[in-house]
Amino acid sequence: MAEVYEFLPISREDMLDRGWYYYDFLLITGDAYVDHPSFGTAVISRVLESQGFRVAIASQPDYRAPESLRAFGRPRYAALVNAGNIDSMVAHYTVAKRRREKDAYTPGGLAGKRPDRAVIVYSNLVKRAWPDLPIVIGGIEASLRRFAHYDYWDDAVRRPILADSAADLLIYGMGEHQIVEIARRLRAGEPIRQIRDVRGTCYFAKDPAECPFEAVEEPSFEQVKEDPQAYARAAMIERDEQDFVRGRAVIQPCQGRYLVQTPPAAPLDSQELDQGADLPYTRTYHPSYEPLGGVEAIREVEFSIIHNRGCFGACNFCALTMHQGRFVTSRSHESVLKEARKMIQSPQFKGYIHDVGGPTANFRGPACPKQAKAGACVHRQCLFPEPCPALKGNHSDYLALLRKLRALPGVKKVFIRSGIRYDYMACDPSGEFFADLVRYHISGQLKVAPEHISPNVLYYMGKPPKEIYEKFCEKYQRLNQKYGLNQYLVPYLMSSHPGSRLEDAVYLAEYLNATGFRPEQVQDFYPTPGTLSTAMYYTGLDPRTMEPVYVARDPHEKAMQRALLQWKNPKNRQLVLEALRKAGREDLIGRGKRCLVWDDAPRARRDKQPAGGRTQAKGPRRKSAGQGNNPKKRTKKGI
Repeated sequence: MAEVYEFLPISREDMLDRGWYYYDFLLITGDAYVDHPSFGTAVISRVLESQGFRVAIASQPDYRAPESLRAFGRPRYAALVNAGNIDSMVAHYTVAKRRREKDAYTPGGLAGKRPDRAVIVYSNLVKRAWPDLPIVIGGIEASLRRFAHYDYWDDAVRRPILADSAADLLIYGMGEHQIVEIARRLRAGEPIRQIRDVRGTCYFAKDPAECPFEAVEEPSFEQVKEDPQAYARAAMIERDEQDFVRGRAVIQPCQGRYLVQTPPAAPLDSQELDQGADLPYTRTYHPSYEPLGGVEAIREVEFSIIHNRGCFGACNFCALTMHQGRFVTSRSHESVLKEARKMIQSPQFKGYIHDVGGPTANFRGPACPKQAKAGACVHRQCLFPEPCPALKGNHSDYLALLRKLRALPGVKKVFIRSGIRYDYMACDPSGEFFADLVRYHISGQLKVAPEHISPNVLYYMGKPPKEIYEKFCEKYQRLNQKYGLNQYLVPYLMSSHPGSRLEDAVYLAEYLNATGFRPEQVQDFYPTPGTLSTAMYYTGLDPRTMEPVYVARDPHEKAMQRALLQWKNPKNRQLVLEALRKAGREDLIGRGKRCLVWDDAPRARRDKQPAGGRTQAKGPRRKSAGQGNNPKKRTKKGI
């Protein structure tokens, strides 16, 4: 465990121990303080430190007491606020809106240490502690709530988060460029309310003319709150302008003021990513958390390496497009190897690099050469509905990097656990990466994300057709056989996505039954701010076409869709029966090979007859499905 002095200070006492009698920024976060490059708090604070600024960390302060902040003393320039690595509402609640029992980003997994809507609560806490101190908000929660947005937990459209937080500036996206420029200008004495030209930021203006960039105006907060069509149009404008090359500023009127989003900041290039990775991270949680049981969130990333940023996959349900953008940049080989060599020196390292990935593991650069000069296409996705002819599917650079990592002394295995785009792999004519992936980089099972099989649902998801997935599965099996391996495929599946009817869920269940896969977990669609799929969920419209889209909102129907994908679970029997009958698919009820479930209601009625009755069942009762089976038959089956 690293020594306390290697971390940034988390208290006034820590600052005094370092001889600090002033500091520049107080960074308030809803997570425990983990000094690792996978945590946004660590990245922003270390970047500021590298520029000569002093940063103190207020990790999960008592959000009821301004004294928890005043204890640090007033920072010279501003308070920086984020909710943590994930949206605080997602951290607290399941898709069924049930309170989660644990929080992996809190010491000991204790739930409830951060407030709901943490960015708003912490910002208001700062106002109570120092009413005139500038506040800059950022991180995933602020970034995806920067416009008027549908809030699943309120089931209503909320104002832009700047309105409720009363912050001065919002940084959207990854934030390194923005925070450095803002910090330098504050140090030079420029008032924060005059900082209006930093790309990748949002602020409120009294007059849209305050925006110095070419701008497009979208429907107002009042309009999107009342009119689903206006909301869908706004969602599409926001997505279309999310490009650092061609994107314009976006202005949204809101209650007599104007929310201004400046154009996106340029992504960090390879050299800048290398410099960021080389900052003096301790790569672990603060030692004060050790008696509390540590911070669970570090375990998955402690010996993992992030080599890229951005994602040109642009799935409709994923917020990456609105946060990191579609332009992919990556670190140099030497930077990644340098980080790996540091890992190897750790006493806790056992020879296994758990992941060399990022938003999408097998992306190393832009989808095509023109993106750097012209930006990503406005009404065209790189991989959907089929790969663009201009797409460069070459995996040679990523393959070379992985081979160098495997060759390092002290490394036993290098795994890939981040998401892999199998449709992008299909664009690589050599097949070399696929072979190496199977032979060297899988820990028993490979997780992929077809999400669904129904063409109807895949269209609304923005995912490739099932034929591409099937070809991938077939090749995966052949390669495993070729190399004498027995590795599984574990597909991520999603139920109740907009567009999915019971018929679509039945279609997927039939497919899973035919291929022999029995999913243990299925993810319900979770409407989070900032995605086109959430806009579909709220409006019942596809923002791409403005055509109606079916949305399963009833909890019982969602339960039926989920149960269909786990039809072998005895607890789901009645829901599956109900769903099949409602979908008009009684042909799947019975004991045939194609059938998903049988109706044992007649037997159940016989069992309830009084003792001695004519229809009382003789002999021992038969066991229902899933009871008394051979445990070996209940394991996952590969596809």
